[in-house]
Amino acid sequence: MIRAVALGLVSLVVTLIVASVLVFAAMQVLPGDPAQVMLGVNAQPDTLAALRAELGLDQPAVARYLAWISGFLAGDLGMSHTYGVPVAELVGERLAVSLPLAVLALALSAAVGLPLGMWAAARRGGFVDRAVLFFTQLGIAVPNFWLAMLLVLVFAVTWRWLPPGGFPGWEAGAGAGVRALVLPAVALAVPQGAILAQVMRQSLIDTLHQDFVRTARAKGLTRGEALRRHALRNAIIPVLSVMGLQFPFLLAGTIIVENVFFLPGLGRLILQAVNQRDLIVVQGVVMLLVASVAAVNFAVNIAYALVDPRLRRPA
Repeated sequence: MIRAVALGLVSLVVTLIVASVLVFAAMQVLPGDPAQVMLGVNAQPDTLAALRAELGLDQPAVARYLAWISGFLAGDLGMSHTYGVPVAELVGERLAVSLPLAVLALALSAAVGLPLGMWAAARRGGFVDRAVLFFTQLGIAVPNFWLAMLLVLVFAVTWRWLPPGGFPGWEAGAGAGVRALVLPAVALAVPQGAILAQVMRQSLIDTLHQDFVRTARAKGLTRGEALRRHALRNAIIPVLSVMGLQFPFLLAGTIIVENVFFLPGLGRLILQAVNQRDLIVVQGVVMLLVASVAAVNFAVNIAYALVDPRLRRPA
């Protein structure tokens, strides 16, 4: 177990180093000049040069990379060219919306998708199985933005149970904040829950055909008991992989849904920063998301070892 954790940490560090170089290099090849965008097309050359020097854009790429990554490691993501405030402050404000939204959406998708997948696998080939497959395929096919607008029309405009959009801030109370996130969380959770249901179903079906499950059935366990006691523990491993990939996607891949509901989250921040050529914001946010993906994958690998004792044995 210790060896697995050590190898995972080494892989995590190497991944972050390589990713930081790629993220920085990608930002440098984007067309446009941030100083030119800030001052406009009619800016004087001397004014433009002074701003470029102030922003550090006149420094060599290697020097700018080292300054950026050293500040990143110290928790300083730089200063936003557009907003004139620290990037860390911007990210913290937006994370206060995107992080609870991602957690709520993932919890909803798991709470619905995993039981549906288990239910379908336990009744493979029957009416329940076919119904679950139909609705999960429908859930995957429906676009997020269309589902979001439909939810607003039904639950906000027609029935007026929930707010149609916007975010009042957590200072307005936890209840008001959660109410504002329910509809976008459902819009995000439906396709992710459908994916989890299908992965859970197929993984359980494959596991139920293993020899150890047949042995358990031969000892007198019912199909449901064998599924819960023996098959589920092994079938959950690929599901953990999918959930590990879904969380960073939900954290950052919510640009359309956040715009539909006018949520001030990370997705809208990235979109605004790209449009405004605020590269320091884009670099910081993208690197944080890469770090979150790497950290989640590391946690998932540790969870593998906890779920399956065979993975803790040295090769």
